[in-house]
Amino acid sequence: MLCRVRRGFSLVTLVAVVCLPTGCVDRSPKEEAPHPTEAAPAAAEAQGTAASEADDIDGDLDQSLGGAAAASGAPLPDSPGASAPRDRDKRKLGPDHAASAIPTAAPKQFAPNKGAKPRATASPPVPPAKERKQTDKSQIPNVGSVGQDRGRRASGARPPADMFFKHYGVNPTIDTEEQARSTFAADVDTASFSVTRSFLGRGVLPSEAAVRVEEFVNAFDYGYEPPRSQTFNIMAEAAPSPNRRGYHVLHLGVKGKEVRKGQRKAAHLTFVVDVSGSMDADNRLGLVKRSLRLLVDQLDEGDKVGIVTYGSAAREVLQPTSAYRRAAITQAIDGLRTEGATNAEAGLRLGYQMAARHFRDGAVNRVVLCSDGVANVGLTGPAGILDTITREVKRGIKMTTVGFGMGNYNDVLMEQLANKGDGNYYYIDSKAEAKRVFEDQLEGMLEVVARDVKVQVEFDPATIKSYRLIGYENRKIADKDFRNDKVDAGEIGAGHNVTALYDVVLKQPGDNLKQALQSSRNPVVVRLRYKQPLGSDKAAELAFELQPSHTFADFAGAPANLRFATAVAGFAEILRKSPYAKAWSLDTVETVAKASSWGRAEQSEMVRLVRRAKRFFPVTRNASVKTLAR
Repeated sequence: MLCRVRRGFSLVTLVAVVCLPTGCVDRSPKEEAPHPTEAAPAAAEAQGTAASEADDIDGDLDQSLGGAAAASGAPLPDSPGASAPRDRDKRKLGPDHAASAIPTAAPKQFAPNKGAKPRATASPPVPPAKERKQTDKSQIPNVGSVGQDRGRRASGARPPADMFFKHYGVNPTIDTEEQARSTFAADVDTASFSVTRSFLGRGVLPSEAAVRVEEFVNAFDYGYEPPRSQTFNIMAEAAPSPNRRGYHVLHLGVKGKEVRKGQRKAAHLTFVVDVSGSMDADNRLGLVKRSLRLLVDQLDEGDKVGIVTYGSAAREVLQPTSAYRRAAITQAIDGLRTEGATNAEAGLRLGYQMAARHFRDGAVNRVVLCSDGVANVGLTGPAGILDTITREVKRGIKMTTVGFGMGNYNDVLMEQLANKGDGNYYYIDSKAEAKRVFEDQLEGMLEVVARDVKVQVEFDPATIKSYRLIGYENRKIADKDFRNDKVDAGEIGAGHNVTALYDVVLKQPGDNLKQALQSSRNPVVVRLRYKQPLGSDKAAELAFELQPSHTFADFAGAPANLRFATAVAGFAEILRKSPYAKAWSLDTVETVAKASSWGRAEQSEMVRLVRRAKRFFPVTRNASVKTLAR
């Protein structure tokens, strides 16, 4: 169950419990002054006019927070005042809670502190956990939570309402004597970073649950060397941590083989486009149209495009058409108009039916969903919709999900659909991001080079005392299932990079990692297991050992890609309020990011985002900042 705070009340304290498959998670509000809009009359929702921000976020992020709309108090796009108020009984609901918003009493151990004020955001509680030898698992909230979150805001900015995210907890530190292996599914999604950029562009700090570290780290190209003959190239390197004495940062990189333009397989794409009433905004359906036109312009004559739309019902707008008839495809895209409620289930079913009718062996058969991820007609929760996706994936039809819009947005469903659909999840908040996804990385999105990609890192307990995987909380796989080829994992496209970071502590305090590696036979071994994109389910396996030549005596002397990835991970850790972020400051993040950048535009954007985020945090400076600015 979710708790809604009705407008018109000046101060309300509500407690609710969210029931998940793993148990009940407290949704007690934390201490913070209530947002002014919570006490405003409902009639205020109809005030103001929303201007498009579709291309604004791509501009200079150092402009004043919220822009003119925030300064004047006018609603931002997709905020409650950006369109005529909808009937509350027909408002779109989040995953698996389409009919219930009744507050219930919280368990006694999770009761709010006396005198606590209501808060518009919700963070997962820290549950009691059994202590483990030489680990700090008992301090980490390792349960997931689903809920609405409006984020924290800067003065004058209005946080978007009805944003649904799931918190997957924070990975703990593991003692190698208890568990020497760490296993996870490869992931190249980047939506979390784009969503965060959109929040900050509106003068609002994102919900902690919206921040997935691996999607921040994988949003950047680290220049890994592509493989010469194999499917993948693996690299590993390590250096002392920039802010935790006695720790090392282990940086893993995987690069998929590249496919040149014109050499990829033919693509049969079915666009499934949400045209419900909530998509009626320039940075929603308007941006969808501009994005799809970019994609179509990159297609070859051998590619085909079909279009299905859904509002209250689903319909076929364009039968699969050769990209040679580009004018007919773009005309169909330009003719899309919003209508009715949101029957996502019907749209996906019809889209897969079209894709199945025109399925072609040896081609890329893919459904591309463009939506805000919410549904209020038909099956509205993820469970029923995911069953449909799973059946179709077995037939060879993959799915890519692309999210649009802020406010009334369901990140949970969009991510889960992509996971079950053996595809990737993107979020597009600007024309520049659309270009990155649909032009710069099109081959990677369309041409799959491997499926069910798993990574396992084995640490030698004689050399490594403990480790912590930073991120990938919802991608973890049991160690015993690494070679179980029936267990689903990630899909990697042509030229895709996969990056992962570990915090590592050596067995002997004060040891030099290079010397420790020289005295140990196999201190760190990285294994990669994957299947070919088509045909046999027999998996191949690669292995790579961390070499002394790839370790560095100090952080400032480490390669730029290791340092920049570390800064990105630190930024994400701070935003999601990880217990391990205490060693970080945004000043340190900015210093490391600036010093390790090599001139790419997205790196400059990262620095601007850090500066913007500073407005939400107390000024703190890390003593080690000066030593990092080499």
